[in-house]
Amino acid sequence: MSPWEMAAVFAAGTSAGAVNAVVGSGTLITFPVLLAVGLPPVTATVSNGLGLVPGSLSAVIGYREELRGQGRRALLLAVGAALGGLTGAVLLLTLPASAFERIVPVLVGLALVLVACQPWIAERVRRRRGAGGPARPDGGPLLFCGLTLASVYGGYFSAAQGIVYVALMGILLDDTLQRLNAVKNVLAAVVSTVAALLFLFFADFDWTAVLLIAGGSALGGLLGARTGRHFSPAVLRTLIVSVGTLALAHLMLR
Repeated sequence: MSPWEMAAVFAAGTSAGAVNAVVGSGTLITFPVLLAVGLPPVTATVSNGLGLVPGSLSAVIGYREELRGQGRRALLLAVGAALGGLTGAVLLLTLPASAFERIVPVLVGLALVLVACQPWIAERVRRRRGAGGPARPDGGPLLFCGLTLASVYGGYFSAAQGIVYVALMGILLDDTLQRLNAVKNVLAAVVSTVAALLFLFFADFDWTAVLLIAGGSALGGLLGARTGRHFSPAVLRTLIVSVGTLALAHLMLR
């Protein structure tokens, strides 16, 4: 890479780390840049996945206050995220790139509708639950299975996986959007780490790209968390839907 290309990859990594901490879909920033500097699609996907691991971890650190009291919930859901992420990474290395192209836009579109309507849907769920007792703090089998399936996609490509996570948790958990966003960062970190471990041994990647994105995403993750933690639920939901809509348009036009 030329110095200008290296600067562009680092800047993309920083932006992606910040966006992932607050919303998700940072891959839609880094992936096109890696293609633009000459990396083949699968090599770009793998290099991107490895490089974004530090950003995911720094986002978790940045949201540590919102994670207080959610240790059991995060640990349980992380098991499903690990299983799904490993499955998705294996699929990336074995299936043609077109395998998920049809289902991904549908999945992201549905998640956007759920996020946008989350307050209304959650209120309806609470009313129907009524005298049946409080919501399960871990969301029950439905949430575990849903997040595990979403993590399969996350291990495969990862763009907009955070939006799907927030949508599912927002419907099935009775908690604030910021606290759910903190758990989302944990799950994203688990998926990216598990996938990265597989990629290190069985996939081709570009070390220069990995290191540049890693440095940028670590910085961006901290900056994004510091900013995003102060957004109101309405602002955060609007941001998620806006970025997700751009992600959906990008996926449909690919």
